[in-house]
Amino acid sequence: MNISLRQLKAFVLVATLGNFTRAAERLHITQAGLSVMMREIETQLGSRLFDRTTRSVTLTQAGHALLPVASAAVGQLDAVAGQIAAFGQVARKTLRIAATPLVSSHLMPEWFGAFASEHPDVDLRLMEAELAQVQALVEQGEADLGFGFFTKASHGIERTLLQSFRLMRVTAAGRRASRKTAKGGISWDELRDEKLISLPPDNPIQQLVETHLARIGRADEPRAVFRRFETLIGMAEAGLGAAIVPTFTLPACCARAVRWDVLTSPEVALGFHRIVKRGRAKPELWRQFTELAAGSLRRIDAMADEGPR
Repeated sequence: MNISLRQLKAFVLVATLGNFTRAAERLHITQAGLSVMMREIETQLGSRLFDRTTRSVTLTQAGHALLPVASAAVGQLDAVAGQIAAFGQVARKTLRIAATPLVSSHLMPEWFGAFASEHPDVDLRLMEAELAQVQALVEQGEADLGFGFFTKASHGIERTLLQSFRLMRVTAAGRRASRKTAKGGISWDELRDEKLISLPPDNPIQQLVETHLARIGRADEPRAVFRRFETLIGMAEAGLGAAIVPTFTLPACCARAVRWDVLTSPEVALGFHRIVKRGRAKPELWRQFTELAAGSLRRIDAMADEGPR
């Protein structure tokens, strides 16, 4: 059998109303078209479903047998369709975002506040996690968008570069300023005799830093290690040493008594990305939130050239 949902709905309506003309009007088709639909069902079932006279339409024994099954099938499919539509409505008004701790604490409050003022009907949800877990949440479909320094491509995600940030040295605010280069920053050579503190060796940003410290003979040496950017910057403020961090940490730096100097010769850039699960549809809300984030990130990197406030 190849009976369609439309045919079953038509059969149930004719049986309920007992009238082909009124049923056709409800279905917005001609009476002749409705009659054709019913004959097609009867042909597939091999039995008449209605006894028709000039005054009435009544169910045959076969029609009585089919009616409860058809009614249940139509009712269940309509209910499921309503649930699916509701799921879609909730999904369109919910935005689940995963981000690393510094992004969550220093960037997301501004982004959420600005976005919520423009979209008060959207339910914004934030999941704070380490970088690898952010990617896992997006790949598993538990987060719609992820934000961070995703240095490696992955089969399960799509990366969109939002902003390139530079590496900079962060030190206690009271220290003497270093000699500036022609570009306005300081050279990596200025770090030869600097006491350094760092992120853990397995951090991909720290691994990039070490490749450039190798040029001045300072790579992979014993030094105080702190897992999070906020802690690292706080320790620099306390005078424990100089930290080398991306300029995207400037919102955290502005909350402390530190100075920063962009590192040049060479100037090192690393990309801050938005990630989504590969193959997923991208609702308009995703684009709007991403544009808001990208604009904020551009302003943050520009702060690096303005100097400490």
